[in-house]
Amino acid sequence: MINREIKCVGVVVKPNHREAWETACELSVWLETRGIDLIAKPRGETEEFGAENCSIKVVELEKFQTQADLIVVLGGDGTMISTARLTGMREILVLGINYGSLGYLTEFRIEEMFDALEMIINGKYDIDSRVMLDVEHTRDGEIIGRGRVLNDVVINKAALARIIEVEVKLDNLFVNSFRADGLIVSTPTGSTAYSLSAGGPILYPSMNALVLTPICPFTLSNRPIVVPDDAVIEINLKNENEGVVLTLDGQIGYQMKTGDTVSIRKSTTNFNLVQPPNRNYFDVLRNKLKWGR
Repeated sequence: MINREIKCVGVVVKPNHREAWETACELSVWLETRGIDLIAKPRGETEEFGAENCSIKVVELEKFQTQADLIVVLGGDGTMISTARLTGMREILVLGINYGSLGYLTEFRIEEMFDALEMIINGKYDIDSRVMLDVEHTRDGEIIGRGRVLNDVVINKAALARIIEVEVKLDNLFVNSFRADGLIVSTPTGSTAYSLSAGGPILYPSMNALVLTPICPFTLSNRPIVVPDDAVIEINLKNENEGVVLTLDGQIGYQMKTGDTVSIRKSTTNFNLVQPPNRNYFDVLRNKLKWGR
């Protein structure tokens, strides 16, 4: 369990969401009375609202990663997923306040925020520790892209491209060649996202497993497979094709060429969500994803 004194809080706000920024300003006042700093990363070029009218210090990304003892996310699941790339190599607590539509990962309601913060400051909280994956994209022996994902790694074809073929190895052991529209490698967190839509199973969040899910496979016997999360997965694009894209958490994309390799391994750093009291994961599935209905 992560248990440290909270001296500095980082805030990540849903872009262009005025109410979320207003809540961030309220948060800055609440923290200031307790002698705790509030910092934010530099906002994007397209973000219209910021923290100009309240005491939130905007710092460079490196300082945001090294100074924050807790990150408060004011947004939806997309904002939470992007936050996973901001934690660096530190085990930082993350508190998700739902300003989105689904709220699968940002589980706390707005009216629960200050009670949750009081609980965290007093060291009375539980952690839902989620596995993340480190990804390397290699071409001709040279690494041309790196990233970290909370949900999934996806290789898929453009809308008008032919079916693609990818060869998969697990710890250097040949698994299979998949002919399909693409392939998804998902964490337990991501098992309820794109992988689920493509026919993959739901994994309990604490399971030490990953799911390989082919997208619309050419052969019906190519079904999703669950593998250990400590294995190194290598995916090689075999056939000549245009418009094949590698996407990380659906937010970062790289164009792929024949012969490119994608290496995936378990990150040494987890994503540590503060968990609501008396949380039941199956309630989340039923209420958020309408599971079983």
